[in-house]
Amino acid sequence: MLRQSMTGFASHQGSIEQSQGADHALSWQWELRGVNAKGLDIRVRLPDWIDGLEPLVRKAVSSRLTRGNVQIALRVHDEDTGQSVRVDEPYMLAVLEAMNQIEAAALDRGLSLQPSTAAEIVSLRGLLTSDAPKQDVAIIRDAVFASFETALASFCESRQSEGAALLSIMTAQLDEIEDLVGQANTLADDRELAQKARLQEQLQKILGTSEQLDENRIAQELALIVVKLDVTEEIDRLRAHIVAARDLLKVEGAVGRKLDFLMQEFNREANTLCSKSQNSALTQVGLSLKTVIDQMREQVQNVE
Repeated sequence: MLRQSMTGFASHQGSIEQSQGADHALSWQWELRGVNAKGLDIRVRLPDWIDGLEPLVRKAVSSRLTRGNVQIALRVHDEDTGQSVRVDEPYMLAVLEAMNQIEAAALDRGLSLQPSTAAEIVSLRGLLTSDAPKQDVAIIRDAVFASFETALASFCESRQSEGAALLSIMTAQLDEIEDLVGQANTLADDRELAQKARLQEQLQKILGTSEQLDENRIAQELALIVVKLDVTEEIDRLRAHIVAARDLLKVEGAVGRKLDFLMQEFNREANTLCSKSQNSALTQVGLSLKTVIDQMREQVQNVE
């Protein structure tokens, strides 16, 4: 069956005590969110000071997933509330001087900039420094990454659960498509008999109006009309697509791209069926078929 959807969510909390090798206690929370995408798009927001963590995270995700937009965030909280925080004064003065230069250049060009707030300036990286002792980054990185692997496993389970729900929905939609194709086949057979009778009647009327008409030529032209309106091939291809889709739903692994292509083929045959129908009942079935196909294609967009 389908391995997993591209939609999922997971969060996981972790911590490290001073006794475990850190200079003081830290706690953190991982959060992973996934939505659909054409390929694998990994977006991470990690603290810069944990060197080497991002490559580990990306490699772990790439080894487990093949498609989807995956957003990964890590929030770290320092449990040492006794530490003091101070402003890096030389850096602050340099920032303020740079801001003055920017504002002066903007005014020279007739531009008015929005005033900056203290909170915005303080948020600049490196402006605030801590008197806390330096942490052993390698120990922290290993502990944080170990908890990430737990979060990633939970995230994959979430995608698998979504995949199971998608499988149930799409199986039901395929059943509906198969039923509609059966209806179309029955209506097409009835329509063919009616068309033949009507065309024969029209042929007799035409032949009765003139003795100079070539009966064989007219019969050939009418036969061409019947062929152009025949939907047997479209129905046969729709049935073949149904079999192919059911087979793909049983495959382990990433089948989303193949299913998406198959849905395009479904839609093409349904469009042709409607254009050839020349029958209100058959047209209605064709439109219903297109509706279900569109609904299934929406679901397929979430399949890995």
